[in-house]
Amino acid sequence: MAIWKTIDWSLTSAHKEPLISPPSSSKIIISVVSLSNRRFLLVNSSTNSPISYPSLETSTKNDLLTLQLDSQSQQNLFLDEGNSNEFLCKLCKDPQTESVAFQYYEKAKDRPGYRPNQLVFKLLLRYLIKHKQWNSVSSLAKDFQDFQIFPDVITCSKLVSGCMKARKFNIAENLLGIFESNQDIAVSAFNSAMKGYNKLHMYSSTILVYNRMKSARISLDLDSYYQTLEAFYRTGNTEEVLFLFKELQSQNFDTNKIYTQIYLVLCNSLGKSGRAFEALDFFNEMKGKGVVEDSLIYSSLISSFASIREVQIAEEIFEEAKEKKLVRDPALFLRLVLMYVEEGLVEKTLQVVETMKELDIRVSDCIFCAIINGYSRKRGLNDAIKVYDELISQGYEPGQVTYASIINVYCRLGLYEKAEVVFAEMESKGFVKCVVAYSSMVSMYGKIGRLREAMKMVAKMKERGCEPNVWIYNSLLDMHGKVPNLRQVEKIWKEMKRRKVTPDKVSYTSVIYAYSKARAFDESLKFYEEYRFNGGSIDRAMAGIMVGIFSKNNRIDELVKLLQDMKADGAGLDLRLYRSAMNALRDAGLEDQAKRFEESFDSINTPNREPNRPVQNIWVRKLPVEP
Repeated sequence: MAIWKTIDWSLTSAHKEPLISPPSSSKIIISVVSLSNRRFLLVNSSTNSPISYPSLETSTKNDLLTLQLDSQSQQNLFLDEGNSNEFLCKLCKDPQTESVAFQYYEKAKDRPGYRPNQLVFKLLLRYLIKHKQWNSVSSLAKDFQDFQIFPDVITCSKLVSGCMKARKFNIAENLLGIFESNQDIAVSAFNSAMKGYNKLHMYSSTILVYNRMKSARISLDLDSYYQTLEAFYRTGNTEEVLFLFKELQSQNFDTNKIYTQIYLVLCNSLGKSGRAFEALDFFNEMKGKGVVEDSLIYSSLISSFASIREVQIAEEIFEEAKEKKLVRDPALFLRLVLMYVEEGLVEKTLQVVETMKELDIRVSDCIFCAIINGYSRKRGLNDAIKVYDELISQGYEPGQVTYASIINVYCRLGLYEKAEVVFAEMESKGFVKCVVAYSSMVSMYGKIGRLREAMKMVAKMKERGCEPNVWIYNSLLDMHGKVPNLRQVEKIWKEMKRRKVTPDKVSYTSVIYAYSKARAFDESLKFYEEYRFNGGSIDRAMAGIMVGIFSKNNRIDELVKLLQDMKADGAGLDLRLYRSAMNALRDAGLEDQAKRFEESFDSINTPNREPNRPVQNIWVRKLPVEP
């Protein structure tokens, strides 16, 4: 192939013929790149077709002259010794030539005596990372070690960060091995790796990087300690957090903003492990050192004491934060509300709402719902409705969760019209995919015998893309089973299977009861056997139904086995179930079994009962048992 030499050539000079005639049948791209007072020709050539040459007076905006022929090009670089790095930098900085810069670098690298500099590495890396050419990045990284020339600290840090963002963990790990020999670069690069792993929630990998730093005797800076503390905290290793924090304190770093984040991690870790008082001690130590206080640390401390129900201390810290105007975390108020509910101080939850209003913090749907549920549990359903109405009158807006809770309250009180009104209001605000609200409404319609409305409700939720769950299917099975409408029961059961909704104990109990009520005992037994085969345990509701089925079909062996299974499962008997089992055994002429059953029942379930004293019924079944 023809070789071109460096020449001093003005593009505005008169027309000149090419110095060397290119081979016939070829494609040639000739680019002229200005460098100081010289111009370099970049020649790309391959064989195949004849060429024609335009006037050399024609040039591009960037001093590039291109002569093109008709086949694929192969690039060659012709450089003066001593100008290679300057030439490569020129290529990297020009958008029209940066794409071929790495190829020219590879050719220049093979020349004897060539040594790249930091700027060449920096510019090449910038292009390769931008265009995700990771194989080339790996190749270039090896040259760092071979030439013992590294990019600047910032470039190395960005290189590792880029690998982490692109999930190129192997390349990042190889880079860390290359940078280990340079202390300044290593600290920054390892920090970037740990920060990348933490962002991806790969905390175990962060800890491995930390251990690697310790093995390589790379000194940790504050950022290194912070990233490692965060990883240990996220993995629940409070002891390592404490150990590393004490190690950090012995280093005597200057206090700066990152210290606040470090104390936050420490307080979070201690608080979540139930060591709120230790967290408070470290917080007081932090204030004594003059470290900048942060609203998140106050939130962490208040939450820690709220979780262990130290109401007074939580309130004192809250008031301190409020005075310093460091109450900004909305989640903090939810924790206070939950604390008051658990302690039975539900009236104070309304004080929390007033404080939020003073601080111009929006009362979230979760807080609204927690208050309603708190009053429902601790003060009763009617008080929950009164508080709901009071908060609505003050202008607070309920969300989907609160609507679902208050609908459930109305349904439990039998205020069905109110429930329908609130449900319609919820729909008008666009909350049309709340499974809990649909479940309450379907159950309500089933209780009052409005089966058609229940089915319409289920159809409506399906149209809106809201999939029925097992609770809704259980309500449908129960309401149709009581009629009994076996056709609908079978249809609902098949739909559950088709939608891959796994039936639970209530589902099987409802289906078995439906077939039993319709006197389809064989079907009942089939579902019972399927339930037991799948590992289902027997409770009193299930046992009550099956005792009736076994008794009516004179299947005494199965009845005895059922009673034995109940004994093994630790399930007790109520009065009606006890009498049904005794009558079934006596009617079958099994007096001995009946006597043993009575003795067994007395010793397990009523050890203090006087002889011949009737068993007290202390359990109310959800489903009726056939007499």
